[in-house]
Amino acid sequence: MRKSNHLLRPPVILALVTLLAVASSGCKDLWRKEVDNVAVARVGEHYLYRDDLKGLPAEGLSPEDSAALVSNYINNWATKELLFSKAQLNLPPEKIAEYEALVADYRADLYARAYKEALVAQAADTVVGRSELEAFYEAEKENFRLQEKLVQLRFVELPMQFLNKEEVTRRLRRFNRDDLEFLDSVGVQFRKLHFNDSLWVPAARVLDEIPLLNPDNEAQYLKKSQFFELEDDQGVYLAEVRDVLNVNDIAPLNYIEPTLRQVLVNRRKMSYLRSLEVDLINEAIQQKEFEIYDHNPE
Repeated sequence: MRKSNHLLRPPVILALVTLLAVASSGCKDLWRKEVDNVAVARVGEHYLYRDDLKGLPAEGLSPEDSAALVSNYINNWATKELLFSKAQLNLPPEKIAEYEALVADYRADLYARAYKEALVAQAADTVVGRSELEAFYEAEKENFRLQEKLVQLRFVELPMQFLNKEEVTRRLRRFNRDDLEFLDSVGVQFRKLHFNDSLWVPAARVLDEIPLLNPDNEAQYLKKSQFFELEDDQGVYLAEVRDVLNVNDIAPLNYIEPTLRQVLVNRRKMSYLRSLEVDLINEAIQQKEFEIYDHNPE
């Protein structure tokens, strides 16, 4: 009795059945469960069944529109079948052979991709530790150059009728624990607020939030350790800029952390797939399922 391939585990078989059934949904005759399903059209030996029409959108359509939709679907199906049949009869044999090879190659690639994705989903470790993340960042940081200006700041927008602007200004600039508690307590009166000054945000987003800022004057206001106050007919804008990073500066770790984590996970997946392919070949050779014959000319 042939030994089971250890690369194909039961959970993976279940996943593959689902994936490949979906991938092969076009092969109606092969996967059809109801052999006595009612046919609604025929082209040669190929039938279109009532079940094939169940996926058509019907909600909200009048009976006339629904009938037109079904008729159009049937005609499109018939056109494809007839063109396919005519092509098989009239295309040169070498062209048909070329297309059949492409179809076979695509089919094999589709199944292989589904199988590998199922194995990776089962086996790949997607947890990236902090030490691994930081080591990767330190080793590659020269490659992580900013493409946009970033800013750390605290910011509030006060309505024009706000009566205690001086107190808010003082506490926003000093910003100790008591100040933060006070600002939080009166924050419901602000039109906008942003107190997380450890978060890097794109300068373009700050310009969107403060209409009086624009590309021509942003360098004047968005500077490290800069406080500014601006006013228009909508309200008063108060901001304390904590730090600024410019284009081509090295991106801070906390700004690109999600991207780096995904890069590391993808590297693990690629490494796993390379190992999988090597193991697959070696196992097939050991079990006499794969052999390479001498193909050198005499």
